[in-house]
Amino acid sequence: MHKVENLKIWRKAIELVKKVYLLISELPKDEKYGLVSQIKRSSVSIPSNIAEGAGRNSNKEFKHFLSITNGSAYELQTQLTLTIELKLLTKEKVQPLIDNCIELQKMNYSFQQKL
Repeated sequence: MHKVENLKIWRKAIELVKKVYLLISELPKDEKYGLVSQIKRSSVSIPSNIAEGAGRNSNKEFKHFLSITNGSAYELQTQLTLTIELKLLTKEKVQPLIDNCIELQKMNYSFQQKL
């Protein structure tokens, strides 16, 4: 088992969720059950799967959850891109979060290689 609060990738994922929640508060109310809901779920899934994997009994199990984490990071990246493409938010507001997703994807891949 790994102590999740000591994992840099988990702390960065928590920070990303906080930024995502602040940003999506700017989305139209009619997106509450559509894109907003999807973005919330995928963003929260990232640190949640890191935490769940950290609590498992083996590095093999941890890697499995990190794989799921990566899928959620790509899902979030896609959903954030859609907010730009649909002209719901500006690229200037969204791009830093997309960059955070990409950074987490790279960190995750590197972390998996080290386990």
